[in-house]
Amino acid sequence: MLHLNELEIFIAAAEHGSFSEAARFLHLSQPAISQSIQSLERRFNIELFSRQGRTARLSDGGKALLPLARELLAAARRVEETMNTLNGMVAGHIHLACSTASGKYLLPATLAQFRTEYPAVRVDVQVCSRDVVVQQLLEEDVDFVVSSRQIDHRDLEFVPFYTDEATLIVPADHPWAHSKRIYPDDLLDAALILREEGSGTYTALYEALRAHDIAPEMLNVAMTLGNAEAVALAVEEGIGVGFVSKLAAARSVALRRAVEVAIEGFDLRHSLYFVRNRRTPMTHSQRAFWDFIQTTMPEYAAVGK
Repeated sequence: MLHLNELEIFIAAAEHGSFSEAARFLHLSQPAISQSIQSLERRFNIELFSRQGRTARLSDGGKALLPLARELLAAARRVEETMNTLNGMVAGHIHLACSTASGKYLLPATLAQFRTEYPAVRVDVQVCSRDVVVQQLLEEDVDFVVSSRQIDHRDLEFVPFYTDEATLIVPADHPWAHSKRIYPDDLLDAALILREEGSGTYTALYEALRAHDIAPEMLNVAMTLGNAEAVALAVEEGIGVGFVSKLAAARSVALRRAVEVAIEGFDLRHSLYFVRNRRTPMTHSQRAFWDFIQTTMPEYAAVGK
């Protein structure tokens, strides 16, 4: 008989494109992932993945199985949650994706508070790029996402989560560390470490630069990095000065390895949102989470301003 946990493992491997990443996500060993996939392949007598080094791409058989597996797991989830609800308990499984560094810092406290009220609800969080999380939501691969981009799409509903602010940090021995304030034109003379184009921090910086007639190509970009932690570490090492979320900068500043520097006239604030797909019917646990977000998030938004 087909086991639901095998389908869950198959879906995780398909979504992550790697058995090792699926193992980390599910808190299992890589051999356990491989054995489960091999069991499915023997059962169906068909190859589900094409293995290429550390990557695993879906075969034609895998592509055919993926939507069916998702549908079956969703149905099983609805059965379980409905029966639990009859006993007056909200229980279930929520899959959430996050595309922002700030979201990674804020989500643990948010989810801890949610699980205090709903301890029988399991929440899995996946971190990936901003474009990927929106696509996953539209394809109904995840239940909710945290994003710094609000787009005009009839299927998507946005709830403000937090008002984040990017900040300029410099090495503790940098000349700007003493004055702690510069003018926008001063950025033209500095070696900059930036987040990748499309990140919330980059977008906020781009808008602030444009307001002061500074084009991105005028900057001396020493390095572009894909996450805020890497930018902060590069600044600590003296490679240059960088822009990160205030939340991500807190550790470096607290350890006195970096100093925050204000820029005259710069507004580097941007909003974070929880997003859901209106086309997807919500289970009881998802409805509880969405209601929780809408009643609790104004408190977080106020804190971030």
